[in-house]
Amino acid sequence: MDNRIDLSKFGLSDEELFTVIEHDETESEKITAPRYSYWRSVFRVFFRKKINWIVLGVLLVLLLLTYLYPQVVSFDRFANISDGSAKHLTPSAAIEKFGFSSSWILGTGASGEPTFDAVWHGARISLTLAIVCSLINMVVGVMVGAVWGYSKKLDLIMTEVRNIINNVPYELLIAVLVLVLSRGFWTLVFALTVTGWLGVAAFIRTQVIIIRDREYNLASRCLGTPIRRIATKNILPFLTSVIVTYAALEIPAYIGFEVFLSYIGLGLQELTLGRMISESQGAMVVPGWGFEFWSPVAVSAILSIILFVVGQNMGDASDPRTHM
Repeated sequence: MDNRIDLSKFGLSDEELFTVIEHDETESEKITAPRYSYWRSVFRVFFRKKINWIVLGVLLVLLLLTYLYPQVVSFDRFANISDGSAKHLTPSAAIEKFGFSSSWILGTGASGEPTFDAVWHGARISLTLAIVCSLINMVVGVMVGAVWGYSKKLDLIMTEVRNIINNVPYELLIAVLVLVLSRGFWTLVFALTVTGWLGVAAFIRTQVIIIRDREYNLASRCLGTPIRRIATKNILPFLTSVIVTYAALEIPAYIGFEVFLSYIGLGLQELTLGRMISESQGAMVVPGWGFEFWSPVAVSAILSIILFVVGQNMGDASDPRTHM
């Protein structure tokens, strides 16, 4: 059976019937798969879990109360210090005396100040300190750790430096620096970060050693690529999920450090969560005064937990293996 088609019946020339397709080797090698965006995939995986929406909502409320609420509500800690009847009031007693307001829903403190307002003014300083210290430690630690893990010569020097510094108790070093220098915000930042980045660098160094001798890095070295470029282009992108996970531990840890230092009398002179806890520890055992102590404790704990959960889930979403 002849299945050939008679093209002459169309009344068209060969040029009209056929088109010559040029072969382009460059075009033939192009991948037709959809364009991949790493961070778009990270956020898609992160927001896929409904719990992350809830956690982010709670975090947003906490951040608004921490940074926006103190800006719109005037707070004077010693405004009622001369009024003895305004001190150590329960929430119901404070509302009965001053009228209903968000400021009095947690009662009053030892100076007659509204505990609710005091907590968020203190949280603003404590959280800002934790964020600044964590940012400095992560930036310095990650960059130094990447070069430290890749350069074998620098590894010998930095390992000895780390061994020497680790023999000095971290809390003792902070205490000496705070006592020698003035007790201010940036003094405490310096005391917490002067050696704090070393722990981050040591952790990153270990992760870099694991992947530094892979084939693509060896090829880059043979081509003469500088160490700095190999570290920033070949190594650090593979450690994104590890870095995000580690950063999730830094901010809650520094909130705890601030509370601890204020508790032992080495914290900031300004009102912070740690200072509130330190000054109100006696109120913990007095009936009706518990809000003065447990309010800053609860806020510091909730902030630490929420920031940790968000960081951990973001770290999991940053792992490319979860983008399949």
